[in-house]
Amino acid sequence: MAITQSATDLWDRVIGTQPAPDEWLVVIAGVIALGAVAPHPIWRISRNTITIAHEGGHGLVALLTGRRLDGIRLHSDTSGLTVSRGKPTGIGMILTAAAGYTAPPLLGLGGAWLLAAHHVTLLLWLATALLIAMLVMIRNAYGALTVILTGAAFLLVSWLTEPEVQSAFAYAAVWFLLLGGVRPAFELQSKRRHGGAPDSDADQLSRLTHVPAAMWLFLFHAVSLCSLIGGGRWLLGL
Repeated sequence: MAITQSATDLWDRVIGTQPAPDEWLVVIAGVIALGAVAPHPIWRISRNTITIAHEGGHGLVALLTGRRLDGIRLHSDTSGLTVSRGKPTGIGMILTAAAGYTAPPLLGLGGAWLLAAHHVTLLLWLATALLIAMLVMIRNAYGALTVILTGAAFLLVSWLTEPEVQSAFAYAAVWFLLLGGVRPAFELQSKRRHGGAPDSDADQLSRLTHVPAAMWLFLFHAVSLCSLIGGGRWLLGL
């Protein structure tokens, strides 16, 4: 009976709501997230988290569209590779290829919606669950290490810290996804302008759909910027 009651209390805690944080905390969390995105030396490290979301987006959509996910690799230069099997053309392959650059900002938008509804604990647990699920598909040591460290951070914060710390961490994480989801599309645009990244997601989508890569790059920009605006308004309570 005690075990059942404990499980019920835990479930109520996860799906329940938490008090809204003070506005100053939300703003400071955003400033901290911006500090992890804007300076290039810090971005070279923090971008690993965006790569996790990027490759996780490829993998999740591959599974949802009926493709077979063979594995995910994350590299120390913040690049990544997701390998799936299935029909090399068609809507499933298109959606899988398009999911990478759009995943971080859309995850941030979803996180902002949860925080606007005061579901801080639920957000932390969902993030932990997604990272655990992704870990199963990681196929290299560096990738496993980055996913484990990221997942451990979410798990420890959700279990061991006070509600105020959980709120600060959750808001900073969501701000980071929203802000960090914008920069990669601009980086890709810069690389393509100088003749780099010939096999980028945008170029693969162009070959799949016969739509210019610039249009797919525009889509990446639109999704990330609209997510930042919409998610930011939710986080700030506007």
